[in-house]
Amino acid sequence: MTDILMPALSPTMEEGILAKWHVKVGDTVSAGDVIAEIETDKATMEVEAVDEGTIEAILVEAGTEGVKVNTPIARLSGDAAAPAPKAAPAAAEAPKAEAPKTAAAPAPVASGARVAASPLARRLAEINKLDLKVIAGSGPHGRVIKRDIEAALASGTGKAAPTAASTSAAEPRKVQSLEQLGILAGSYDLVPLDNMRKVIARRMTESFRDIPHFPLTVDIELDNLLAARTKINTALESQGVKVSVNDMIIKAVALALKQVPEANASYTPEGIALHHNADVAVAVAIDGGLITPIVRKAETKSLAQISREMKDLAQRARERKLKPEEFQGGTFSVSNLGMFGIKTFTSILNEPQGCIMSVGAGEQRPVVKNGQLAVATVMSVTLTCDHRVVDGSIGAKFISAFKPLIEDPIKMLA
Repeated sequence: MTDILMPALSPTMEEGILAKWHVKVGDTVSAGDVIAEIETDKATMEVEAVDEGTIEAILVEAGTEGVKVNTPIARLSGDAAAPAPKAAPAAAEAPKAEAPKTAAAPAPVASGARVAASPLARRLAEINKLDLKVIAGSGPHGRVIKRDIEAALASGTGKAAPTAASTSAAEPRKVQSLEQLGILAGSYDLVPLDNMRKVIARRMTESFRDIPHFPLTVDIELDNLLAARTKINTALESQGVKVSVNDMIIKAVALALKQVPEANASYTPEGIALHHNADVAVAVAIDGGLITPIVRKAETKSLAQISREMKDLAQRARERKLKPEEFQGGTFSVSNLGMFGIKTFTSILNEPQGCIMSVGAGEQRPVVKNGQLAVATVMSVTLTCDHRVVDGSIGAKFISAFKPLIEDPIKMLA
């Protein structure tokens, strides 16, 4: 008999909502069967069984909120599940002491050799930045399966060491109640924080506190882009595609990142990571917060492809049906508040990305052309940079590459 644990389905997940059970006590399940739905801070995801067996007990009822990662949520019996109880108590009793044993258990893996692991285990290992080579597999023929990943997370093995030092570096400040700050009791309604809002609050605080931000702002004329967009949409009308200004901005960002690869970078303690592709994350507002679905390899895609992909991603984002790989791991972010009439703003960096671009509204403004006063449609964009990765000169080079693509959009179609 073994416990089925609350999985960690994203790097930021500490707890979740057990939204729905697809099984009941007495049901027989096989590996790969969907047994439950978990609501994380970003999406609702299905949880699969990794072993055959019978559901002996449901330990956490459907609809329960605040279920901590690695909490037992159900109990499975069966021959395949027998070895699990040995690993789980050891992780719970002494996670720090057991870490060296777990790491040393697997046989040495030759350089370049593929570790035997289930697809779900590989996905969870990637999400949680675990090294499969140092995780002992309890599946058939030593295969790493989901419960091995959960045991590694519980015992703290398989992860990079620096995380412990970074979390203990700064002591959180004392939070005062609203009454202590002078707000009268009973003069407000309190809306409880859901998982998404808690994660946003924590990540944005950490980013603004720990990363040296600096902004660069530029005005860009849009008249040529708007004219080109009209022609493009006329040509694509028969295909049911309507390209937005934001789609064209995504394409221009991707091309500019290829021209200035130093801006398509992330800071790590070991060095600066220069990304091979422009994976552009785009901020989408959803109920209760914000999510950033990613257009992967945007530099290789046509405007029509980007338009179709963004419509699909945005729709599924609002329905909370995105897969983790669809909103985690972008290399650059775009946040557009122009549709709300916001002229200019500065965004907070989304770590580990080195830059985020804030796009304001396009509006008619007076400009000087050839010594003459004229009117043009102008938008302001602000590039926020991580100064550990992107210096002012690199940020300026990126903007110098981006601006001509917007002002003369034929260049992004060449």
